[in-house]
Amino acid sequence: MSSRYDRAITVFSPDGHLFQVEYAQEAVKKGSTAVGVRGKNIVVLGVEKKAVAKLQIDRTVRKIALLDDHVAMAFAGLTADARILINRARIECQSHKLTVEDPVTLEYITRYLAQLKQKYTQSNGRRPFGLSTLLVGFDYDGEPHLFQTDPSGTYHEWKANAIGRSAKTVREFLEKEYSDEVASSDKGVIKLAIKALLEVVQSGGKNVELAYMKNNEPLTMMEPEEIEKYITEIEKEKEEEAEKKKQKSAKK
Repeated sequence: MSSRYDRAITVFSPDGHLFQVEYAQEAVKKGSTAVGVRGKNIVVLGVEKKAVAKLQIDRTVRKIALLDDHVAMAFAGLTADARILINRARIECQSHKLTVEDPVTLEYITRYLAQLKQKYTQSNGRRPFGLSTLLVGFDYDGEPHLFQTDPSGTYHEWKANAIGRSAKTVREFLEKEYSDEVASSDKGVIKLAIKALLEVVQSGGKNVELAYMKNNEPLTMMEPEEIEKYITEIEKEKEEEAEKKKQKSAKK
């Protein structure tokens, strides 16, 4: 059935599907995992870092980008498509600042990106953007935000979310582990983002890239050594928990 209706992007199938948009969402599922967590005073982005070729300089392989001083973005999907979106978003941020003399709000720039993506699902001779994005940052009232957009042009605000490979597994983990208590501690939020990524990322810290932002502070990219310290702490906690369980079952 799909083969008759997936040729043109603007044609609905009889059961209401736009197949090209759904195929774009499949491209996102093949991308590296990205995680976003919003705390009370901090927002964190974490991405799975794919192994680079031996002679490749890994500075050129980045999945976290700064759109404005107070807005950062991580993505899953086609990197070349992401580059176009990042450039358009950066220009819009500067244009808004020049016109209105205020920095963009998180929802404004998210809506702008979602609108741009939606435009590409409704006109012939184009294809949808093959990526989902997570946008984090602070509005000028100091309120932290985390938004997600997908290839169809829809966007939602989240407390914590994941996109890309195995996003469902990571999202279920976040639903289970996220709480107001965790969100109130900066360290707890960073730890949760790392734990969530470790659900799907093999070989620990060297395959994890993490950045966080606090209100009125620039985006900070965490050093691999710092991430490694957190991972050691997480593993230690896991061992202690397993030991407690063992002791409980032994008493029974």
